Amino acid sequence: MKNNTLKTAAFSILALLFVTINAKAQTEKELENSIIDSLYIQETENKNKRAKVLHAEPLYIDLIRDLGARKGEREWNVGLGLTDKNNYDEYQALIEYEWAPIDRLGLEVELPFTLYPSATNATTPGSKLNGLKLATQYSFFVSEKLKTSMAIGYIHEFGLTSFNNYGNDKLFTGNTYNPIFIVAKRWGNNFHTLLYTGPVIEHHFEENSTHTSWEINSNFHYMIPGTKNFIGIEFNKEIQTKDFDMTIRPQMRVAVAENLLVGIVTGIPVSRENERFSSFLRLIYEPKY
Repeated sequence: MKNNTLKTAAFSILALLFVTINAKAQTEKELENSIIDSLYIQETENKNKRAKVLHAEPLYIDLIRDLGARKGEREWNVGLGLTDKNNYDEYQALIEYEWAPIDRLGLEVELPFTLYPSATNATTPGSKLNGLKLATQYSFFVSEKLKTSMAIGYIHEFGLTSFNNYGNDKLFTGNTYNPIFIVAKRWGNNFHTLLYTGPVIEHHFEENSTHTSWEINSNFHYMIPGTKNFIGIEFNKEIQTKDFDMTIRPQMRVAVAENLLVGIVTGIPVSRENERFSSFLRLIYEPKY
């Protein structure tokens, strides 16, 4: 009886010791992550420079430059995507370069491609460089106290004809005008929300007509403690006359090196009248400045 009591007591002490050590380790890990998060935020919001708030940037409809951008910042992006368009597969590719020539002003040049390598019928569009896209964005409100930033911007795209029409048709097919408004807020150290919205006006030269739609992109992200990685979701909504489309895009970003990030996105359309599931991969490289 006495031996059983001693064994039970010893087991209880060992269990209590294990729980205490494990709890201490978890507390130390949480403290370490909290310190890393704080340092990451402090690095971004450097008090010796002009005010800037750390925000998570969506991966599919991304920003022209960080909100509150500082002079000298720059970034390269390469994107690859695949969309099931019911009757055929559509491949997307893009190359972007963005930079900040002065504080709070971002500029971007993008070359977006759409490719149809497995085209089998006459209804499949022709592969093409969609156009030359030029964009600018200015952060007019940055509050570290409120952890909030606001910006206005403008995107202009010169539309191009498909590759198989080069030399047989006009090279430029139209213009797309897209003024935008962005507001973002960070809640604590790890939760991020962002709204990106504006009209998209397409002017087609051949028909001499315009078509207007409205984009409303709302975003929610959670930054993984102790890392630059995040998980999140985009709600990409498009409103036209008597029509509403929304694609839900779960996503994650992973840092593979100090200045190299990989973003993975899945697209789930609410209505499948035009397309089914899609996927998108974004490589992000930020040179030191």
